[in-house]
Amino acid sequence: MNAPETSVLIRTFNEEKHLPALLASLGEQEYKDFEIVLVDSGSLDRTREIAEPIVQKLLRIKSQDFTFGYSLNVGCEASEGRFIAIVSAHTLPVDDKWLGKLVEPLRHENTAMSYGRQVGVASSKYSEIQDLGRMFGKRSKVLRPPDYYANNANSAVRKQLWQQHIFDETLPGLEDAEWAKYWMGKGYQVVYEPDAPLYHIHEENWQQVKRRYYREALAAKWIGAKSPKTAIKEAAREVLYTIFDFGKLFTPLPSADAPRKRDLGMSSEILKFRIHKGLGTVQGLLDGAVMQDPESRDAMYFDRSCRAVVVRGPRRASLATIQLPDIKPGEVLIRTAYCGVTDRDSIIPEASGGNRHLSGQSYPFVPGLEMSGRVVSTGPNVINVQDGDPVVVEPMQSCGSCENCLNGDSTNCIDRTYLGRRGNTGGYAELIVVPWRSAHIIPVNLDLKKAALGAPMAMAIKGINRLTNSWSSAPEVKNCAVVGAGTIGHLAAKLLENLGHSVTVFDKNKDRLKLFDGSGIATSETSEALSGFDAIVEATGNAVELDTVLHRSPPGATILLLGIPYGTREFTFESIAAYDKTVVGSIGSASQDFIHAIPLLSELDLSAFMTRVIPLEDFDLGWEETRQEKHLKVLLKLDDNLP
Repeated sequence: MNAPETSVLIRTFNEEKHLPALLASLGEQEYKDFEIVLVDSGSLDRTREIAEPIVQKLLRIKSQDFTFGYSLNVGCEASEGRFIAIVSAHTLPVDDKWLGKLVEPLRHENTAMSYGRQVGVASSKYSEIQDLGRMFGKRSKVLRPPDYYANNANSAVRKQLWQQHIFDETLPGLEDAEWAKYWMGKGYQVVYEPDAPLYHIHEENWQQVKRRYYREALAAKWIGAKSPKTAIKEAAREVLYTIFDFGKLFTPLPSADAPRKRDLGMSSEILKFRIHKGLGTVQGLLDGAVMQDPESRDAMYFDRSCRAVVVRGPRRASLATIQLPDIKPGEVLIRTAYCGVTDRDSIIPEASGGNRHLSGQSYPFVPGLEMSGRVVSTGPNVINVQDGDPVVVEPMQSCGSCENCLNGDSTNCIDRTYLGRRGNTGGYAELIVVPWRSAHIIPVNLDLKKAALGAPMAMAIKGINRLTNSWSSAPEVKNCAVVGAGTIGHLAAKLLENLGHSVTVFDKNKDRLKLFDGSGIATSETSEALSGFDAIVEATGNAVELDTVLHRSPPGATILLLGIPYGTREFTFESIAAYDKTVVGSIGSASQDFIHAIPLLSELDLSAFMTRVIPLEDFDLGWEETRQEKHLKVLLKLDDNLP
């Protein structure tokens, strides 16, 4: 096939919100002779998933390697067109003639670059709309020195010239102006084409506004377009623009270039925009040291934050923004889909650090033990998982290198920790970093809501395996009792029935017992009638119930303790030893338990766990409903794109 005349080059980082509209608009352009090349800089959202079925070339670079020039050069190198149209992912062509109009000036051999008009949208900041109007007028022009300010948010270049002079990869911005300046110095033209307009959508917080203008000022200083001496002039310009903005705001005349409806409430926004832009510009011209520090430099380019529930102390839990750690070798970054609320979570609002449920916990922390999600990116030395894989995550984080781990006994890892403890972010965060070995791939057709039950399912499986392995007789149908119809008890009952055993569940909560209606599992409201059972699973963690089980279980019974922790209580072993009873303890789970749990998540009827799904911001409601036992399980949904 013949190469396309034009390559449309898009740079992305976390652009799932705006990218679909841009790609759809490209498909509607009158000019059709183009390919789409997308360069992604380690997006943490669904950017690549959205792009993959549509673009012709999807390229990836590491976030730490990003500069505007480098990402463009990677894309230009892969482009096959003789023209390269460059467009920001958070833009949208105004009409279907945009691309044809943008590349038309390049048909003149003396034109090195063209760039189009940019306009704001209803969500744009008022002062930025005014700036766009000043920078991108309605008349075409050919740039003349010292005006080199072409803009790669909406531009097109000749690939042949790019091959002779690539974009400067050292600049923190204005790589477009440097490129334009170079070719203008060689006698080529840079043309502004207002008939190629697009909407430029900036949805930045004030710190991001300041960072953007800091980068641009620093770059302008590096290419010689500005100097520290111009800092006072730039500050004075922003003061003047502030006056102009207020003048337009209060004028009674309609403004055709203002997509926002004007109101007096914009006054504060105007002041904040001009202050942050002015400060960023002046600091960039006078300073520049920030870009020398890798962490600060990364913050200048990317917003690597996410929402999370942060617990800072008793009665001090709130939804906040946290920064993501770097992904180290052997680690994966996961976008959380769903996280189950546990009994341990529900006592957080009132618990102190010394509470037995929070033993060893320190503040602040992000809770969440039961979670499912998708892999976003992987660090070096990661095997078995890759980007986009749906996964369930082990809550226990073993070291993988101690003697117990090497012998397959990761449950007793000497350095084990858990999600939400010892600095590990839990599943109440939109994005978390975990060791790759704790992320287990699930079938693509397994509902991620069900997958969030992977941790309690694995815990129940481990316990049931310990129970059945302790039976001295050959495998046969056993008469089993499960005391406690909460999450673990419900799952244990389902597992025992799935193995072919007769099961009766005991619980005082009638609503939880009703969930077994029609399942073939018997129920009872009193746990005192335990005679006649070969095996009893204690799944409440209640010391009184445990005492009942130990004393009322029949001779020869096997008792599995799944309800840890239990309170302190005096009792004698006489009722155990004298009646040949066996007590088996089980806590946590290991990787092999997750491997066994995953197919059972699809096989067993778990609909009773799916009745209550609420957004992350309602986490406190989830805690309250869990304390009141209103639902078998409350699931928090962290990914708004899921049903």
